[in-house]
Amino acid sequence: MTPPKDNRVIIAVGAGLVIVVAVVLALIFTSGGDKTPEAPPASKGGLTVDLADAPSLEPTRELKCFVDGQFVGLATLADCARRNGLATDALDVGLDETGALAAAPTAAFAPPPQLPPVQTVETPQATPSVEPISPKPTAPPAAAGSPCLRYTGSDWRVLSNGMSRAACVQALYAGTCVRPGEAQYGRWGDTTLRLVPRRVEQSGDNTRFRTLAEQDRNCQFPELN
Repeated sequence: MTPPKDNRVIIAVGAGLVIVVAVVLALIFTSGGDKTPEAPPASKGGLTVDLADAPSLEPTRELKCFVDGQFVGLATLADCARRNGLATDALDVGLDETGALAAAPTAAFAPPPQLPPVQTVETPQATPSVEPISPKPTAPPAAAGSPCLRYTGSDWRVLSNGMSRAACVQALYAGTCVRPGEAQYGRWGDTTLRLVPRRVEQSGDNTRFRTLAEQDRNCQFPELN
């Protein structure tokens, strides 16, 4: 049989076969292993929990529980509070350094430090004098406010010798947030200041603390401005 003189038919058939093979291969690869695994919610920011929303967490949701500063496993908020012998609102809830939801008693990892040493000044006893008593000069007014100190973890550092309480809190903690169980300490005069999640607290005896000011999402204290 004599082959066709016109090769256009052969070329057209070959091109059609090539297109069919290309389409089949494309369908195989696109429906197979070319899928990108979905990132976990935490890496996408979907697991971010605002500390102010912590009390409204689902009762059945488990989180990392700490007792006496030690991780004891996953538990619901109520179960973690029971293990600590506390009410649920006595636990600080938020994200730990790994991005996981965690609960711990307030300042569980950072108990109050020893108070700074008190500097006393001895007043020399006055000696009897036969000279006539003259009016004493008026003492210059004392600097406004009280000393403000920061605890660094090993010692106390003076930030100011005269500062208002609100200014001391701002100088110590503005822009700083801590995680559940953590705390930072300072002193304003005879008052111990403690930064814990969502708030700064104060204590007159370095043991019993009460809330001084709430902290917002930006780690600021708008009510002290």
